[in-house]
Amino acid sequence: MTRTGLGRRRVNRSVFPQTIVVILALIYLVPLALLFLFQERLVHLPNMPGRELTATPERINLEYESVTVETGDGIELYGWYLPHETARGTLLFLHGNAGNIGHRLDSLELFHELGLTVLIIDYRGYGRSDGSPSEQGLKQDAEAALRYLQEERGAGLDEIVVFGRSLGGALAAHLAAREAVAGVIVESSFTSVPDLAAELYPIYPVRWLARLRYDTRAALADSRAPVLVVHSPDDEIIPFAHGKRLYQAAPDPKQMLELRGDHNTGFLRHRELYLEGLDGFLSDHLRRR
Repeated sequence: MTRTGLGRRRVNRSVFPQTIVVILALIYLVPLALLFLFQERLVHLPNMPGRELTATPERINLEYESVTVETGDGIELYGWYLPHETARGTLLFLHGNAGNIGHRLDSLELFHELGLTVLIIDYRGYGRSDGSPSEQGLKQDAEAALRYLQEERGAGLDEIVVFGRSLGGALAAHLAAREAVAGVIVESSFTSVPDLAAELYPIYPVRWLARLRYDTRAALADSRAPVLVVHSPDDEIIPFAHGKRLYQAAPDPKQMLELRGDHNTGFLRHRELYLEGLDGFLSDHLRRR
């Protein structure tokens, strides 16, 4: 009986290290699988904080029109067109990866102060827009919005500045590589999704797994428009190094505006510096009428 008991204990001891290996492998592999399977949901966040439009430009006393923009693949996008009586030009506003146009009133107010007519859209799957978000889809959305300004509002490319914040910066760079707009502003954006993911998840081979690219740096290097890169060293979501690399990749003419403050509020906390920087860029590159 004693020998049998000892035998059982030896078996248990031999199984124990194997169990630990299996547990450790699962701890590593399960998050890896989730990163691969759900990367679209990690990047596109239309439900954070929500798709419902809880505010309109009426709240800040700005005139606006609700518009529908149809994409090349038949998706209907919802947006706002905010005219300016003495506009110096038109700005196409491509927002970040979360929320909807109703969460961008602070920026709309600043752009109005800068003397700009503005078109802001919600991407497919965001706000009141149809469809589901994807990288190729969002690029088509940006293309459709630019086409809308030209065909429906009669704006020439030399009157249009494309502005993209965070994820929108990748879309703005995409447009600037295709069309010779008056200028492109890339604010608080990343060089590419694989670059940022590799920094966020250094223990995983995310570059091999990434289906999403959003290669802002490559698109900006091919820009056919003057470039303004806006970024803050205090950005806690997208490191300042990304902004510097984007600036280095962009062809001349280009400018860099260094803000202070975090990813989402830096432009508000240093409002005057922000307005001065954007105003100088607009004055340099918008066609004088």
